[in-house]
Amino acid sequence: MRKHIGLAVLAAALSAALFFARPGVKAAPAADAPKDGVFVHLTAGPKDAHRVLMALQMANLMADSRDVLVYGDIHAIEVLLKDAPDIEYSHFPSSHKALQALLEKKVTVLACPGCLKAAGKTAEDLREGVQVANKDAFFGFTKGRILTLDY
Repeated sequence: MRKHIGLAVLAAALSAALFFARPGVKAAPAADAPKDGVFVHLTAGPKDAHRVLMALQMANLMADSRDVLVYGDIHAIEVLLKDAPDIEYSHFPSSHKALQALLEKKVTVLACPGCLKAAGKTAEDLREGVQVANKDAFFGFTKGRILTLDY
């Protein structure tokens, strides 16, 4: 009888070891593990409302459970200015509402300094709460892994 119980315990232990060793099966993260970060890279401007609002929507959704950084360059500079038009499209919150929600969630929103200069703008032209990017901010916003979403 003991032999059968021992074999059953051994079989259960081996089954568990094989199950957890399979590719794609991961143990739950530790409670004190750092949150992963989401880097939202926005290049589109007011002429591409869907891209702009989708990026801002994803950033807002991710910010509920992840560290988020939004980086705007190329035409996105036009979205981050004080005098930027309030972009609307479909079912998405407008650009002004989405940016305000991000800033209220303490999400870092950065503007590319070179693109700002190319647009003939300065840091003073940026919407309140939007900052000029620096290289350290790209890695300092999260302690976990970084996922990038490009729009």
